[in-house]
Amino acid sequence: MSNQHLTRINDVLFHIHQDISQELSAKSLADFAAYSEQHFHRVFKQVVGESVHQYIRRTRMEYAANQLMFASKTSIVDIAQRCGFQSVSSFNKAFKASFGMPPSAWRQHDTQTSSKPYLSDPEIAAGYRHVAQTSLPTPHIKDVPERLVAYVRHTGYGRSIRNAWLILKAWAQAEGRTFDEQLGLHHSNPAWVALDQCRYVACLAIDEPIKRRSVVCQLTIPEGLHAIFRLTGQYGELLPQISQVLEQWLPQSGFKLRSTPAYVHYHDNHFLNEDERFDLDFYLPVSFF
Repeated sequence: MSNQHLTRINDVLFHIHQDISQELSAKSLADFAAYSEQHFHRVFKQVVGESVHQYIRRTRMEYAANQLMFASKTSIVDIAQRCGFQSVSSFNKAFKASFGMPPSAWRQHDTQTSSKPYLSDPEIAAGYRHVAQTSLPTPHIKDVPERLVAYVRHTGYGRSIRNAWLILKAWAQAEGRTFDEQLGLHHSNPAWVALDQCRYVACLAIDEPIKRRSVVCQLTIPEGLHAIFRLTGQYGELLPQISQVLEQWLPQSGFKLRSTPAYVHYHDNHFLNEDERFDLDFYLPVSFF
């Protein structure tokens, strides 16, 4: 796989996640990547591992699942439109195909008692039991500026994320850049997305744009209003803490979840620390309306 293919598809992925309600036809994305449509389909699947239509549909359904669960006053019609669907019937069909139930039933099922994919991991299940006995910290609500970052994409929430961080660290050393401000984008909610399908992005804040892109590319983490939680613990406890924020704090907060990804700002990175302990700020993108 050439670096050019990788960087162009990374740009397409960034474009998709900026606004999933926008028109995201294969033709428009192929034009964005400067490929013919036929070649774009081949390259996208080679880089990402699934077709562009499958990727977009899955991304929209994951966002819809969050909105249905945590924005209870938002109508299904509005959520369908936010996910790029013009027809509620087509939205209902797509959602049921992804989650095994229609949107109305999903909204009614209890996240506290439903089976979570990450509980199949013994360490995370133990972390879940431990976290359930603690209370969430009070968040700060703050408008944060955009952040220019170098990044490496990774599929799967687990210790294999360490590989993405080691690549980014080696790149920073080769480029003579500091490795101080480490951030991680969480594209997926592991409470209902299988761990091996969750999408994570290891990021390093940079002062100057990247001149030569390869497996390491650059993007801008969007600005905006965020609820910021200081979270600490050891490997296996972070995902349950994030679930607590989404399932307990968000529905009672009066805020709505925005479509941009949540991210963490590491003070101690458990993927790099030998003791696998983390100390971080979790940034949840929220809005008033």
